[in-house]
Amino acid sequence: MVLLHLPAMVQLSYSMKHDDNTRKMHIAMYIGSLQKGGAERVMVNLAEYFHSQGHKVTLVTTYLAKEEYQVEHAAWKVVPAGADGGTLACDTEENPVWVDLNGGEKGGIRRVFSALLKEEQKSRAANLGLRKEKLRKIWRELKPDIVLSFIGKNNIMALSTATREDIKVVVSVRADPYMEYDSRALRAGMLATFGKAAGIVVQTTDARKFFPAYIRRKCTILPNSVNPSFIRKRYCGERENSIVMVGRLDENKNQAMVMEAFSEIVKEGYSDYKLKLYGDGPDRLKLQRLAVSLGIGSSIEFAGNVSHVAEHIEKASMFVLASSQEGMPNSLIEAMSLGLPCISTDCPCGGPKDLITDGVNGLLVPVKDKDAMKMAILRLIKNKELADKLSQNAIYVQEKFSPDVVNKMWEEYFESILDKKKKGKA
Repeated sequence: MVLLHLPAMVQLSYSMKHDDNTRKMHIAMYIGSLQKGGAERVMVNLAEYFHSQGHKVTLVTTYLAKEEYQVEHAAWKVVPAGADGGTLACDTEENPVWVDLNGGEKGGIRRVFSALLKEEQKSRAANLGLRKEKLRKIWRELKPDIVLSFIGKNNIMALSTATREDIKVVVSVRADPYMEYDSRALRAGMLATFGKAAGIVVQTTDARKFFPAYIRRKCTILPNSVNPSFIRKRYCGERENSIVMVGRLDENKNQAMVMEAFSEIVKEGYSDYKLKLYGDGPDRLKLQRLAVSLGIGSSIEFAGNVSHVAEHIEKASMFVLASSQEGMPNSLIEAMSLGLPCISTDCPCGGPKDLITDGVNGLLVPVKDKDAMKMAILRLIKNKELADKLSQNAIYVQEKFSPDVVNKMWEEYFESILDKKKKGKA
């Protein structure tokens, strides 16, 4: 087996174009925004890949978030209110945004906004219909070959609108389906629309089992690719006495449980270790207060959102994912790609257990089991030989989830769907 270790190799593959005989597609990618989250990162990666291969890509988002992923070759740019060429993209009270839709790279990745402006809104009951009509108008104007939609309500909206314009729609469930469709209304909407999908992308075998048989038949498992910045040689020097977590600071990620386990570890004589939390979210203040109440305020670092995460975490002693629910967690794939010894909860809908063979390339612990998490962390602190074995075996995700492999799978999947459409019209 040949592993891709050098970022330059990945960059080379991203810049390679298809030959002139390869059919070029227009792909519209639909999501709420490009704020910094796992699903948004995957969509940006796919957009950049398809653009690099000569396909036309349009990102259709409801609004523009305050902190978004940077998109290479973006055809738009954010401008001051009232600037020449600027248009009001969304005008929530907190964040009115003006964008020059043609102010970026010529021929680059386009962007369209579907939010109802205040002047377009009516009653709450009427707004749903207005949002659907605005989306239908967007699809009519764009005329994409295929629409790719990510996450919950967006999937229902895409199927309710684009299919009425005779456009093929692929929807993707990015997390545990029980979490994405957790209400009666959402589940009813999913059951009513998913049968119209040209394809449904899920991330694990367990996620596919969630759906009834008539929907399950449309499901395909496509993994996330490793962000190229995480494809590198494994760090083999002396590791820092740090335990790292990367993700949104919220109840689902269970940082509080890890902090409680870590506080006991510190009290047992490992005060030279630090727990570093990368990311931000609604629980930040609560977690900071918890650190003080546990007496480990000086042993925990709230690093916030950082650029170049790989450089910050690659020398850590271990990586911990403690989620109650996940799809196929990007942060775990990336940590394994760096060769970090990894501990993860064996959470639904099965992403971590699809990645980790317990004791071989990582450790799995039950969800919300503080004592099991504590013992796993202590096991890696005390057993450097085991930690090194897990580290060496973890990097093989670089091959399985390399951008070359995964992005080509997505491309071939889209081509197969369009081939079916062509044969259906023949």
